[in-house]
Amino acid sequence: MNDQNNFLMAIILSLAVLLGWQFFVTEPRLAEERARQQAQADATQQADNAPLRADGLAADLAPQAGNAGAQPQVAARVTDGFAEAPRVAIETPQLTGSIALMGARFDDLVLKAYGATAAENAPRQILLQREGQKGHWQAQHGFVAAPDSKVTLPDEKTVWQASGDGRLTPSAPVTLRHVTPEGLVLSQTISVDDNFMFTITQRAQNATGETLTLYPFGQIARTGTPRLTDLFILHEGPIGFFGEEGLNEIDYDDLLSDGPVKQSATGGWLGMTDKYWAAALIPPQEQAFTGRFTGHADGQMGGQSAPVYRSDFLLAGTTLAPGQSLESTSRFFAGAKRVDVIDAYADSGITRFDLLIDWGWFYFLTKPMFNALALFYAFFGNYGIAILLVTVLIKLAFFPLANRSYETMAKMKKLQPRMLQIREVHKDDRQAQQQELMKIYREEKLNPLAGCLPILIQIPVFFSIYKVLFVTIDMRHQPFFGWIQDLSAPDPTSLFNLFGLLPYDVPSFLLIGIWPVLMGLTMYVQMQMNPPPPDPIQARMFQILPIFFTFILAGFPAGLVIYWAWNNFLSLLQQGYIMRRHGVEIELFKNLGLRRKAAQQGDDHDGSTG
Repeated sequence: MNDQNNFLMAIILSLAVLLGWQFFVTEPRLAEERARQQAQADATQQADNAPLRADGLAADLAPQAGNAGAQPQVAARVTDGFAEAPRVAIETPQLTGSIALMGARFDDLVLKAYGATAAENAPRQILLQREGQKGHWQAQHGFVAAPDSKVTLPDEKTVWQASGDGRLTPSAPVTLRHVTPEGLVLSQTISVDDNFMFTITQRAQNATGETLTLYPFGQIARTGTPRLTDLFILHEGPIGFFGEEGLNEIDYDDLLSDGPVKQSATGGWLGMTDKYWAAALIPPQEQAFTGRFTGHADGQMGGQSAPVYRSDFLLAGTTLAPGQSLESTSRFFAGAKRVDVIDAYADSGITRFDLLIDWGWFYFLTKPMFNALALFYAFFGNYGIAILLVTVLIKLAFFPLANRSYETMAKMKKLQPRMLQIREVHKDDRQAQQQELMKIYREEKLNPLAGCLPILIQIPVFFSIYKVLFVTIDMRHQPFFGWIQDLSAPDPTSLFNLFGLLPYDVPSFLLIGIWPVLMGLTMYVQMQMNPPPPDPIQARMFQILPIFFTFILAGFPAGLVIYWAWNNFLSLLQQGYIMRRHGVEIELFKNLGLRRKAAQQGDDHDGSTG
């Protein structure tokens, strides 16, 4: 009895913890995510009328002569003339925006193919933002000089001159040019592809009459801490890959509390990432570079104090005698983390650029899962159908293992009368019970743990699908059928207003949609195919378990719940087939009480006929 009480208490405490997590952690995070999407939509609608304020990106750059580890520093704030300064328009199949000629900065970029919300007429998603807009982030490239160099390099107030018609397209690069008072001729030739990659070729020609040492740099600056998803399965914040050192993911608050992070490598990249978007600097892959992440709490945004975060790189210095020149080419990614696009950039020579998408420690499982879903999506144009078909393939792949497991379960059911007899004979001697049961297992060549294999197999598959649905933009706002218009979001219907038939809204933690209900029902029916446990407390807990999972999974992405319900249905068919083949009675109707009712109705019918 004490063991039963302890078991019951453990189950109750576990349910309390999980339900408490759902109510106090998951639900507030979902509410924050909805608020963040709405805030993004509002910011996009107001973008054209937002006031322009100029925080210069890094003007005060002071490396030590010959020290390739020196890095850009925080610049002073400027506002004079920024709103009126000329711009170079950006227009590609995926992007629209502009480059500010004051400071030669990327600070205005909108993703044409992605809405800020799932609404059909939603404003387009803003990526890089001009000064004065909440959470703006920008990028800049340039040169810094050794401190003993007598040259006035351009700063955040410098207005560069643009060649051509002032329009950057995939077929028309632009060149920005500036000549310092001493005669140093600087230029940036900027090109862009059809997706999200800019190529910046910087040139410096020394016509000053003095020897100069110049260091090429690139940096991304972000003002204000963005609203984060804040789940352990996803990294959002500064990120970089540094050659043999590998991937480095840093939290925003760690930069403020622990100070700068600096790494040197040959081959790699660095930048900042959100859940679906990223901006990344790609130095020349064959050259050594020093990358750095910094955070400062004393920045300004909209007249208020706000932290400023930076990711930057610095290449080794080049000494130019009078008349000599240098050229340095780097790349800048700013866009959506589409898997095919990111993988293509990685294949083109950017070292492990595929890790910009957070596949996690189980990369070997989550990436193939995505590839399988993408393959079926290419044929059917619906990721929901892709999930159903991939689930069937997974069932087929693991059929021999699952078949063996269900065979073991079927044999165990045949042996259940003997096991109950042993427990009755040795009810006061647990050791004797175990010895007799183990003897039966050896005689029949059974593994009592084999019945757990279908569940153990399902756990990594469940996690990989959850990861794919959560981190990949390819799943964002993807519809299934009917009311499921976003597989990456929870089922929007609720059992507690009869799935929308009753004219009132319910609290978010009571949004138990149609698919979670179907999942719970299939799980319940699957459990009823087995004989109930001999322990009444365990039997009751198994009856409660489907209800518990229904509440928990209701807040998960709809695509994941669809997978689970469909997987349960396939398991029902598979288990029923194997049980019939082995001549084992299916306990479903008996457990549901239908057989007894049917027998009673038959007796009544016979009596009335007689």
